[in-house]
Amino acid sequence: MNPSRYLRYVLAFTLAACGWQKSLDPVALNALYAQPLKPPEKPLRVFHIGHILVNRDIPMMLEQLAGPGHDHRSQLGWGASLKSHWEPDVPVNGFDVENAHSRYQDARESVDSGQFDVLVLTESVEIKDAIKYHNSPEYIRRWAKAARVANPQSRVYLYELWHHLNDPKGLLERLDEDLGLYWEGVLLAKGLAHGDTGGPVYVIPAGQVMARLIREVEARGGIDRLRSREDLFFLSDKGERDMIHLSALGNYLIALTHYAVLYHRPPPTELQDIQLVDGTQLPPFSPELARLMSEVVWSVVTHYPKTGVAQSKD
Repeated sequence: MNPSRYLRYVLAFTLAACGWQKSLDPVALNALYAQPLKPPEKPLRVFHIGHILVNRDIPMMLEQLAGPGHDHRSQLGWGASLKSHWEPDVPVNGFDVENAHSRYQDARESVDSGQFDVLVLTESVEIKDAIKYHNSPEYIRRWAKAARVANPQSRVYLYELWHHLNDPKGLLERLDEDLGLYWEGVLLAKGLAHGDTGGPVYVIPAGQVMARLIREVEARGGIDRLRSREDLFFLSDKGERDMIHLSALGNYLIALTHYAVLYHRPPPTELQDIQLVDGTQLPPFSPELARLMSEVVWSVVTHYPKTGVAQSKD
């Protein structure tokens, strides 16, 4: 073997063994988002891949917000990684339970069909563990590449999540730090570094919206049903607060964020008549809170170019 070729082989092998991956620097990554997307001209067909932090309510809320013509399908699990949804020999925990409904479709078959306008990717949490154990950037790359091979006009999004309410470092502190450190600095920078995904993977900044709303509400001492950050999280009949899964109010906030990003429109400033998957209605809340939620969502979305939405000039 040629000595130089042998050295390149050894270097490549060593870097792979150490977990090295090609990565874009921040300037190169940001350049991918310099030009916003055009707003969609028709209702969207959306495929959601993920787990219980997608759940069935958020896609159904989004469909109701978008109105007639919007359609969605999904493949979900319990804490499921993008790797588990891709690899046939990696089990998707909770698959039978989470996909026992009429909107389920097989993820690989659906993406490969090219029939969907939008693919929303949701990685498992804790995000540091997903990166360490499930090779998140590579599977973001694979899903995005597959979507655009099947449909070059497909829009691919990464759904930015939040952390546990009782995270030792602090919920807001983690949301502030992890966007650049992990979501951009690892998932996007490495997932897009090979230039073969047919375009950027855009971001649905749910965690950033949550952080902004929490700060706004807590600075005011609470507004209506949202007295503090805890009210965004599920409360059981026994009065036990869930540390990661959202209440109906929290799900609605995230659905508004999806709507603003995917449709390039400000969310409605008035509370909508939204039916939940279990057949009940979204509990009512004040016009003041509805307006604030809309304003926060739109402000975050239009001050973050990686959403693909035209940015505010203010």
